[in-house]
Amino acid sequence: MDKWVKTGLLGANSLVGECIIPRLRDDGRHTVAFSRHPSGDEPDPGVTWLQLRASLPAYPEVPSITQWLCVAPIWVLPQYFGMIKTSGARRVVALSSTSLFIKKESSDSGEQHIAQRLAEGERALCTWAEAHGIEWVILRPTLIYGRGRDKNLTEIARFVRRWGFFPLLGQAEGLRQPVQAEDVAAACVSALTRPAAANRAYNLSGGETLSYREMVSRIFGAIGKSPRLVTIPRWLFRLAVTTVNLMPRYRHWTMEMAERMNRDLVFDHAEAARDLGYSPGLFQLLTHDIPA
Repeated sequence: MDKWVKTGLLGANSLVGECIIPRLRDDGRHTVAFSRHPSGDEPDPGVTWLQLRASLPAYPEVPSITQWLCVAPIWVLPQYFGMIKTSGARRVVALSSTSLFIKKESSDSGEQHIAQRLAEGERALCTWAEAHGIEWVILRPTLIYGRGRDKNLTEIARFVRRWGFFPLLGQAEGLRQPVQAEDVAAACVSALTRPAAANRAYNLSGGETLSYREMVSRIFGAIGKSPRLVTIPRWLFRLAVTTVNLMPRYRHWTMEMAERMNRDLVFDHAEAARDLGYSPGLFQLLTHDIPA
Protein backbone atom coordinates (compact mmCIF):
# COMPACT_ATOMS: atom_id res chain seq x y z
CA MET A 1 0.00 0.00 0.00
CA ASP A 2 2.79 2.45 0.84
CA LYS A 3 4.20 2.47 -2.69
CA TRP A 4 0.93 3.85 -4.12
CA VAL A 5 -0.46 7.36 -3.83
CA LYS A 6 -3.33 7.18 -1.36
CA THR A 7 -6.70 8.78 -2.07
CA GLY A 8 -9.45 8.95 0.53
CA LEU A 9 -12.95 8.13 -0.72
CA LEU A 10 -16.05 8.89 1.33
CA GLY A 11 -19.21 7.24 0.01
CA ALA A 12 -17.24 4.42 -1.57
CA ASN A 13 -20.25 2.11 -1.88
CA SER A 14 -22.35 4.67 -3.74
CA LEU A 15 -22.98 4.48 -7.49
CA VAL A 16 -20.30 7.05 -8.32
CA GLY A 17 -17.95 5.62 -5.69
CA GLU A 18 -18.22 2.20 -7.31
CA CYS A 19 -17.16 3.78 -10.63
CA ILE A 20 -14.30 5.76 -9.07
CA ILE A 21 -12.38 2.89 -7.45
CA PRO A 22 -11.21 1.18 -10.69
CA ARG A 23 -10.30 4.59 -12.15
CA LEU A 24 -8.09 5.35 -9.16
CA ARG A 25 -6.45 1.95 -9.52
CA ASP A 26 -5.77 2.59 -13.22
CA ASP A 27 -4.31 5.96 -12.23
CA GLY A 28 -1.78 4.25 -9.95
CA ARG A 29 -3.58 5.20 -6.75
CA HIS A 30 -4.50 3.22 -3.68
CA THR A 31 -8.04 3.88 -2.49
CA VAL A 32 -8.68 4.24 1.21
CA ALA A 33 -12.42 3.61 1.02
CA PHE A 34 -14.70 4.76 3.81
CA SER A 35 -18.21 3.43 4.21
CA ARG A 36 -20.68 2.60 6.95
CA HIS A 37 -21.05 -0.78 5.24
CA PRO A 38 -17.71 -1.89 3.75
CA SER A 39 -17.77 -3.91 0.54
CA GLY A 40 -18.23 -7.65 0.80
CA ASP A 41 -16.47 -8.23 -2.52
CA GLU A 42 -13.27 -10.21 -2.90
CA PRO A 43 -10.23 -8.44 -1.36
CA ASP A 44 -8.67 -5.91 -3.71
CA PRO A 45 -4.98 -5.05 -3.19
CA GLY A 46 -5.72 -1.58 -4.52
CA VAL A 47 -8.33 -0.81 -1.85
CA THR A 48 -8.27 -0.56 1.94
CA TRP A 49 -11.77 -0.50 3.43
CA LEU A 50 -12.35 1.39 6.68
CA GLN A 51 -15.71 1.37 8.40
CA LEU A 52 -17.30 4.61 9.53
CA ARG A 53 -19.03 4.23 12.86
CA ALA A 54 -22.50 5.52 13.54
CA SER A 55 -21.31 7.28 16.69
CA LEU A 56 -19.27 10.38 15.98
CA PRO A 57 -16.63 11.61 16.51
CA ALA A 58 -15.32 8.03 16.60
CA TYR A 59 -13.24 7.88 13.42
CA PRO A 60 -11.22 4.91 12.20
CA GLU A 61 -7.47 5.32 12.23
CA VAL A 62 -6.45 6.91 8.95
CA PRO A 63 -3.08 6.97 7.21
CA SER A 64 -1.58 10.06 5.65
CA ILE A 65 -3.91 11.07 2.79
CA THR A 66 -3.35 14.32 0.92
CA GLN A 67 -6.21 14.03 -1.57
CA TRP A 68 -9.82 13.24 -0.77
CA LEU A 69 -12.99 12.53 -2.71
CA CYS A 70 -16.44 12.79 -1.15
CA VAL A 71 -19.27 11.29 -3.18
CA ALA A 72 -21.52 10.88 -0.16
CA PRO A 73 -24.13 13.66 0.26
CA ILE A 74 -22.13 16.86 0.66
CA TRP A 75 -24.07 17.83 3.77
CA VAL A 76 -22.53 14.91 5.72
CA LEU A 77 -18.98 15.97 4.84
CA PRO A 78 -18.57 18.41 7.78
CA GLN A 79 -18.85 15.43 10.15
CA TYR A 80 -15.50 14.23 8.84
CA PHE A 81 -13.56 17.50 8.66
CA GLY A 82 -11.55 16.53 11.75
CA MET A 83 -10.55 13.17 10.29
CA ILE A 84 -9.65 14.72 6.93
CA LYS A 85 -7.55 17.47 8.50
CA THR A 86 -5.70 14.95 10.71
CA SER A 87 -4.76 12.94 7.61
CA GLY A 88 -2.83 15.89 6.17
CA ALA A 89 -5.30 16.71 3.39
CA ARG A 90 -4.27 19.21 0.73
CA ARG A 91 -7.28 18.96 -1.58
CA VAL A 92 -10.89 17.81 -1.13
CA VAL A 93 -13.13 17.12 -4.13
CA ALA A 94 -16.82 16.90 -3.20
CA LEU A 95 -19.91 15.96 -5.16
CA SER A 96 -22.88 18.29 -4.87
CA SER A 97 -25.75 18.61 -7.39
CA THR A 98 -27.42 21.04 -9.77
CA SER A 99 -30.49 20.43 -7.59
CA LEU A 100 -28.99 23.29 -5.60
CA PHE A 101 -30.36 25.60 -8.29
CA ILE A 102 -33.35 23.57 -9.50
CA LYS A 103 -35.01 22.94 -6.14
CA LYS A 104 -34.22 26.25 -4.46
CA GLU A 105 -37.43 27.82 -5.79
CA SER A 106 -39.51 24.64 -5.61
CA SER A 107 -43.06 24.81 -4.29
CA ASP A 108 -42.36 21.61 -2.36
CA SER A 109 -40.88 22.19 1.10
CA GLY A 110 -39.01 18.88 1.03
CA GLU A 111 -37.22 19.87 -2.16
CA GLN A 112 -36.43 23.30 -0.75
CA HIS A 113 -34.85 21.56 2.22
CA ILE A 114 -32.63 19.48 -0.08
CA ALA A 115 -31.45 22.62 -1.88
CA GLN A 116 -30.74 24.26 1.47
CA ARG A 117 -28.70 21.28 2.68
CA LEU A 118 -26.68 21.27 -0.53
CA ALA A 119 -25.97 24.99 -0.17
CA GLU A 120 -25.00 24.62 3.47
CA GLY A 121 -22.73 21.67 2.67
CA GLU A 122 -20.94 23.59 -0.07
CA ARG A 123 -20.57 26.66 2.11
CA ALA A 124 -19.24 24.63 5.04
CA LEU A 125 -16.61 22.96 2.84
CA CYS A 126 -15.41 26.25 1.36
CA THR A 127 -15.22 27.99 4.73
CA TRP A 128 -13.46 25.12 6.51
CA ALA A 129 -11.02 24.34 3.71
CA GLU A 130 -9.93 27.95 3.22
CA ALA A 131 -9.50 28.38 6.97
CA HIS A 132 -7.06 25.44 7.01
CA GLY A 133 -5.21 26.11 3.77
CA ILE A 134 -6.81 23.14 2.00
CA GLU A 135 -7.91 23.35 -1.63
CA TRP A 136 -11.51 22.47 -2.44
CA VAL A 137 -13.31 21.49 -5.65
CA ILE A 138 -17.10 21.14 -5.91
CA LEU A 139 -18.72 19.16 -8.73
CA ARG A 140 -22.44 19.52 -9.47
CA PRO A 141 -23.75 16.80 -11.81
CA THR A 142 -27.18 16.88 -13.39
CA LEU A 143 -29.30 13.73 -13.66
CA ILE A 144 -26.92 10.84 -12.86
CA TYR A 145 -27.70 7.40 -14.25
CA GLY A 146 -25.94 4.05 -14.60
CA ARG A 147 -25.60 0.43 -13.46
CA GLY A 148 -29.27 0.28 -12.48
CA ARG A 149 -28.38 1.96 -9.19
CA ASP A 150 -29.41 5.57 -9.72
CA LYS A 151 -32.52 7.04 -8.13
CA ASN A 152 -33.64 8.83 -11.27
CA LEU A 153 -34.05 6.87 -14.49
CA THR A 154 -34.25 3.49 -12.78
CA GLU A 155 -37.42 4.58 -10.99
CA ILE A 156 -38.99 5.45 -14.34
CA ALA A 157 -37.90 2.05 -15.70
CA ARG A 158 -39.40 0.22 -12.74
CA PHE A 159 -42.68 2.10 -13.16
CA VAL A 160 -42.78 1.20 -16.87
CA ARG A 161 -42.07 -2.48 -16.16
CA ARG A 162 -44.84 -2.63 -13.59
CA TRP A 163 -47.55 -0.58 -15.28
CA GLY A 164 -46.63 -0.71 -18.97
CA PHE A 165 -46.99 3.04 -19.52
CA PHE A 166 -45.66 6.32 -18.18
CA PRO A 167 -47.76 9.41 -17.34
CA LEU A 168 -46.74 12.83 -18.62
CA LEU A 169 -47.96 16.27 -17.67
CA GLY A 170 -48.56 18.32 -20.82
CA GLN A 171 -46.12 17.86 -23.69
CA ALA A 172 -43.17 17.11 -21.35
CA GLU A 173 -40.82 19.04 -23.64
CA GLY A 174 -38.57 20.33 -20.85
CA LEU A 175 -34.93 19.72 -21.72
CA ARG A 176 -32.69 17.30 -19.81
CA GLN A 177 -28.98 16.37 -19.84
CA PRO A 178 -28.60 12.94 -18.20
CA VAL A 179 -25.01 12.20 -17.22
CA GLN A 180 -23.47 8.74 -16.96
CA ALA A 181 -22.02 7.87 -13.55
CA GLU A 182 -18.76 6.88 -15.25
CA ASP A 183 -18.40 10.40 -16.67
CA VAL A 184 -18.95 11.88 -13.21
CA ALA A 185 -16.34 9.49 -11.78
CA ALA A 186 -13.84 10.54 -14.45
CA ALA A 187 -14.37 14.20 -13.54
CA CYS A 188 -13.87 13.42 -9.84
CA VAL A 189 -10.52 11.72 -10.46
CA SER A 190 -9.39 14.48 -12.82
CA ALA A 191 -10.28 17.15 -10.25
CA LEU A 192 -7.82 15.66 -7.75
CA THR A 193 -4.78 17.01 -9.58
CA ARG A 194 -5.79 19.76 -12.01
CA PRO A 195 -4.20 23.03 -10.78
CA ALA A 196 -6.84 25.22 -12.45
CA ALA A 197 -9.62 23.49 -10.49
CA ALA A 198 -8.46 24.67 -7.05
CA ASN A 199 -11.22 26.44 -5.11
CA ARG A 200 -13.73 26.27 -7.96
CA ALA A 201 -17.18 24.72 -8.52
CA TYR A 202 -18.22 23.07 -11.78
CA ASN A 203 -21.49 21.93 -13.32
CA LEU A 204 -21.34 18.46 -14.90
CA SER A 205 -24.08 17.99 -17.48
CA GLY A 206 -24.43 15.12 -19.93
CA GLY A 207 -23.17 15.16 -23.49
CA GLU A 208 -26.64 15.22 -25.03
CA THR A 209 -29.63 17.51 -24.50
CA LEU A 210 -33.05 15.98 -25.09
CA SER A 211 -36.65 16.50 -24.02
CA TYR A 212 -38.12 14.75 -21.01
CA ARG A 213 -40.51 12.98 -23.39
CA GLU A 214 -37.65 11.67 -25.53
CA MET A 215 -35.68 10.62 -22.45
CA VAL A 216 -38.59 8.50 -21.22
CA SER A 217 -39.13 7.06 -24.71
CA ARG A 218 -35.54 5.85 -24.74
CA ILE A 219 -36.06 4.14 -21.40
CA PHE A 220 -38.94 2.20 -22.98
CA GLY A 221 -36.61 1.20 -25.82
CA ALA A 222 -33.89 0.08 -23.43
CA ILE A 223 -36.24 -2.41 -21.79
CA GLY A 224 -37.59 -3.63 -25.13
CA LYS A 225 -40.97 -1.89 -25.07
CA SER A 226 -42.68 0.51 -27.45
CA PRO A 227 -43.28 3.88 -25.77
CA ARG A 228 -46.70 4.29 -24.17
CA LEU A 229 -46.75 7.88 -22.98
CA VAL A 230 -50.07 9.00 -21.54
CA THR A 231 -50.73 12.73 -21.24
CA ILE A 232 -52.72 13.41 -18.08
CA PRO A 233 -54.45 16.68 -17.09
CA ARG A 234 -53.08 18.49 -14.06
CA TRP A 235 -56.01 17.70 -11.74
CA LEU A 236 -55.78 13.98 -12.50
CA PHE A 237 -52.00 13.98 -12.19
CA ARG A 238 -52.32 15.57 -8.75
CA LEU A 239 -54.74 12.84 -7.71
CA ALA A 240 -52.44 10.16 -9.13
CA VAL A 241 -49.45 11.51 -7.20
CA THR A 242 -51.46 11.46 -3.98
CA THR A 243 -52.42 7.85 -4.68
CA VAL A 244 -48.97 6.51 -5.55
CA ASN A 245 -47.53 8.27 -2.48
CA LEU A 246 -49.27 5.52 -0.50
CA MET A 247 -46.78 3.03 -1.97
CA PRO A 248 -43.36 3.12 -0.25
CA ARG A 249 -41.42 3.12 -3.53
CA TYR A 250 -43.22 6.22 -4.78
CA ARG A 251 -43.70 8.12 -1.55
CA HIS A 252 -41.15 10.75 -2.63
CA TRP A 253 -42.93 11.58 -5.91
CA THR A 254 -44.34 15.10 -5.87
CA MET A 255 -46.47 17.32 -8.11
CA GLU A 256 -43.46 19.61 -8.41
CA MET A 257 -41.57 16.78 -10.12
CA ALA A 258 -44.39 16.54 -12.66
CA GLU A 259 -44.38 20.29 -13.27
CA ARG A 260 -40.67 20.12 -14.07
CA MET A 261 -41.37 17.84 -17.03
CA ASN A 262 -42.08 21.04 -18.96
CA ARG A 263 -39.13 23.09 -17.67
CA ASP A 264 -35.66 23.20 -19.16
CA LEU A 265 -33.02 21.97 -16.70
CA VAL A 266 -29.92 22.73 -18.76
CA PHE A 267 -26.42 23.54 -17.51
CA ASP A 268 -23.24 24.49 -19.34
CA HIS A 269 -20.21 22.28 -18.65
CA ALA A 270 -17.73 24.33 -20.71
CA GLU A 271 -15.68 25.28 -17.64
CA ALA A 272 -15.39 21.63 -16.58
CA ALA A 273 -14.31 20.74 -20.12
CA ARG A 274 -11.65 23.45 -20.02
CA ASP A 275 -10.22 22.78 -16.56
CA LEU A 276 -10.91 19.07 -16.04
CA GLY A 277 -10.84 17.69 -19.56
CA TYR A 278 -14.48 16.73 -19.00
CA SER A 279 -16.01 15.11 -22.09
CA PRO A 280 -19.31 13.35 -21.32
CA GLY A 281 -20.84 10.83 -23.69
CA LEU A 282 -24.27 10.85 -25.31
CA PHE A 283 -27.29 9.54 -23.44
CA GLN A 284 -27.11 5.80 -23.97
CA LEU A 285 -28.78 3.21 -21.79
CA LEU A 286 -27.13 -0.20 -21.77
CA THR A 287 -28.60 -3.43 -20.44
CA HIS A 288 -26.82 -3.13 -17.09
CA ASP A 289 -28.14 0.43 -16.65
CA ILE A 290 -31.71 -0.83 -16.34
CA PRO A 291 -32.86 -2.70 -13.21
CA ALA A 292 -34.20 -6.21 -13.76
